[in-house]
Amino acid sequence: MSTFTLKNETLRLEFARETGALVGVTAVQTGWEILNRPHLGLSFRLLLPLSEELRNNPVFGEKQRTKSVEVAPDGRSATFVWEGVTSERGGPHDITLTLQVTLTERQAVFTMTVENRSEYTVENLYLPYLGDVRPPVDEEWFKAFCYQYASAQEWSLWPTFQNLSGYYGVDYPTQCGFGGAPISPYILLRGGKQGLYVGITAPSSELVAWHLELRPGYGNAMDSRVPKQPAISGKDVAIRFAAVHVPYILPGETRTLTPIAMEAYRGGWQQGVDIYKRWRDTWLRPPRIPDWAKEPHAWQQIHINSPEDELRIRFSDLVQIGEDCARHGVKAIQLVGWTEGGQDQGNPAHDPDPRLGTFEELKEAIAKIQAMGVKVILFSKFTWADRATERFRKDLVRLAVKDPYGDYYHYHGYQYQTVTQLLDINTRRLIPMCFLSEEYLRVCEEEFKKAVELGADGILFDECLHHSPALLCFDTNHGHRYGAPVYANDRELIRRFHRIVEPVRQDFLFAGEACYDWELEVYHLSYHRSWDKEHIPLSRYMAPDAPLMTAVTGFNDRNMINQCLMYRYIISYEPYNFKGRLDDFPLTMDYGKKMDALRAELRDYFWDGEFRDQVGATVTTADGKPHHPYAVFLNRKNGKRGVVICNYDEEKTITVQVTLDGNERLNRYRLVDDPTWRSTERGITLPPCSAAVVIE
Repeated sequence: MSTFTLKNETLRLEFARETGALVGVTAVQTGWEILNRPHLGLSFRLLLPLSEELRNNPVFGEKQRTKSVEVAPDGRSATFVWEGVTSERGGPHDITLTLQVTLTERQAVFTMTVENRSEYTVENLYLPYLGDVRPPVDEEWFKAFCYQYASAQEWSLWPTFQNLSGYYGVDYPTQCGFGGAPISPYILLRGGKQGLYVGITAPSSELVAWHLELRPGYGNAMDSRVPKQPAISGKDVAIRFAAVHVPYILPGETRTLTPIAMEAYRGGWQQGVDIYKRWRDTWLRPPRIPDWAKEPHAWQQIHINSPEDELRIRFSDLVQIGEDCARHGVKAIQLVGWTEGGQDQGNPAHDPDPRLGTFEELKEAIAKIQAMGVKVILFSKFTWADRATERFRKDLVRLAVKDPYGDYYHYHGYQYQTVTQLLDINTRRLIPMCFLSEEYLRVCEEEFKKAVELGADGILFDECLHHSPALLCFDTNHGHRYGAPVYANDRELIRRFHRIVEPVRQDFLFAGEACYDWELEVYHLSYHRSWDKEHIPLSRYMAPDAPLMTAVTGFNDRNMINQCLMYRYIISYEPYNFKGRLDDFPLTMDYGKKMDALRAELRDYFWDGEFRDQVGATVTTADGKPHHPYAVFLNRKNGKRGVVICNYDEEKTITVQVTLDGNERLNRYRLVDDPTWRSTERGITLPPCSAAVVIE
């Protein structure tokens, strides 16, 4: 085997000239041999269906011979050309592949161009394709880390491997998807002290999924264990990884795929995410946030109707909710279920439900609430159409996202209130609509104008974060190519809404549910639910200054309020699962107001400061063990750090110590509900379900 090496500050890559296979990968700074068995090296893989009757026709790159390989004299780039490929079931095909591997100071960037002169469609392509990813030898575990719903999801790769696909549908334990770009534009393969970053490096909405598989399979299936030895039953044990592009390149088309960057790093997930942030910050610019939303404040979410027809509050009575908010100092109301048929019925229509009152009555109620100093944000939804409506069946069905067979996708929908619906008997099914259709965008614009005409202070676009289960649309009648990515116009829709409302008012708020990172280019605020002791504040880390809001539903919900302080989340008060009044949970309200008062007092640290998660400080218990959770904030005015520490335990009082990097110590602390400042000399004492702020 003839090989050559490309090397930069973080990676050493070894390639085979004959096939272009990547046969060696080493993390330069730590010596971690990520791929160290050359015979497991891979280059790429194509899926080239021959017909609907013979779809699974792969092209294995390691079986193809390169026509040419050119290595730059400085050893910082290489170009591979494969002229013609041979598939497993279809023989030779007139497809030329050109791969450019370019090294920056810290990254290796893989860019593939596909010239498809064959009679078949190139559906997907694996690149880069690592035939073996070995965990670092000094780690206790190895995981995949990826964005999911304002947080992160981690899946074990070693010593156990979590299978995320039905075992009946794959040959090997498999993890595939993770949302994919642009929702999840990067993935970390990481241990506790180091990892490998892989991410797209162009702001493209083209679908790129992340794919891992364990070959040949489990040693012990009972606990999903990876075989300990390098081979079992005569077969190599290996974890394969690929970025999988899904471009649907038709016959006669040439396309360059989204470039993918790899970089080895040292540290925890934060240092891996920093790689993404540095690239993202070169091109993504957040919008100007309305002044009122930049201040420490809280919301109430209130639901007034569902598809099962509770008809809880008439429009004329909404003033009472505004009075509650004004009395408790709550700044904004998210009004849910105001549209005809209630929450999640009738989409994408945004007409007020006449059973709750008239358009003018709702408009008048909004104006009266605003006169109290309380904002009104209208729950909205444009992703779906309600399949049960005549409007969908007779008209909008044309504009639904279509699969390769010409059928629309459908989403399971949500169940409300009655046992009939909780048993999923009469659920309103939701159909993802095509944002690539200019006609459907105009439908959304007309529906949005109704919220503007009502005089609302903003909208909260529920489920703006996904189009599940659709990823691509195959209906070219919408004016897009075959197999176009359905996420491509997520931001364009909101830009159009901006243009509609800006002549009317400049402080209109655009909020969305669990906005994925790129959506924060157009949305001012993102709402999510994070009631999990192991919640990873990934969105907050990626967007330290974005207004992020989470639901608080418990009747003495101190831990969720403490989490809001720790992760700079706005409180959304939601008694009775957002169907009650603020006075329904006085304990939660009292503690929440104390927390907001505290962070308003110390806003230079815990509101306007830069959130750093656990970077920059260590918190330990009395016996020297690491304590979780806590968060570090950097005061931008004086360069000093402050720390928020939570005790989620409902029974135990704990004592902890904080040490800043460099062995510095913070000298005083106080609790949310106790204004007394205390010295940290003998430790920081945290009663059950409490939080402390620690500063110099």
